[in-house]
Amino acid sequence: MEKMCYEPIGTIHSPFKDIKGMPIQPTGAEGVKGHIDVDPRYKDGLKDIDGFSHIILIYHFHLSEDYSLTVKPFLDKKERGVFSTRAPKRPNQIGLSIVKLIDVDGTRINIEDVDVVDGTPLLDIKPYVPEFDDRRVERSGWLNKRAEGVNEVKSDERFR
Repeated sequence: MEKMCYEPIGTIHSPFKDIKGMPIQPTGAEGVKGHIDVDPRYKDGLKDIDGFSHIILIYHFHLSEDYSLTVKPFLDKKERGVFSTRAPKRPNQIGLSIVKLIDVDGTRINIEDVDVVDGTPLLDIKPYVPEFDDRRVERSGWLNKRAEGVNEVKSDERFR
C-alpha cells in the first residue's frame, strides 16, 4: 500500500497536561472545557459549524510512539486485540472523540466534554448528526457490562 501523510488542521487544548489521570472517554469528561485553535488557512471551512451542538474530532495520538497488536485496556485486566479497543498504541495513532461545541470565535472553537491531552494535533472535524451517527447496538463485545464504569476510570501511563 502507498504511504499516506496528513497535516494537522489545528491543535486541541485541554486542562490535561499529561495523560496520567485524564478521562479515558468523552463521557468521563462531562463538563471539562477546552478549545481548538484551527490554523487560519482553514477558517473558511468552519462556516456553518456553529449550527451543530456536537462535533467529531479526529486527531493524532502524538504521545504514542509505537504500537502493540494486543493491549490491556483500561476497562479490563485481560489482553485484547488492539482493534477491539480504543487504546492509543495503534498502527496508525488516530483518535476520535465526540465533544460538545460551545461556540466559534474566529478560528477558535470552544468545546466541552474534552478527553484529549493538551496540545494534541487535530486532523479533521466532522459534524455529529444523530440521524447519521446514532446506531442501535446489538452487542458490545468484551466491553458488555464493563463500559458502565467508564466515568470513574482515569488514564494511567500504560499507553505512553
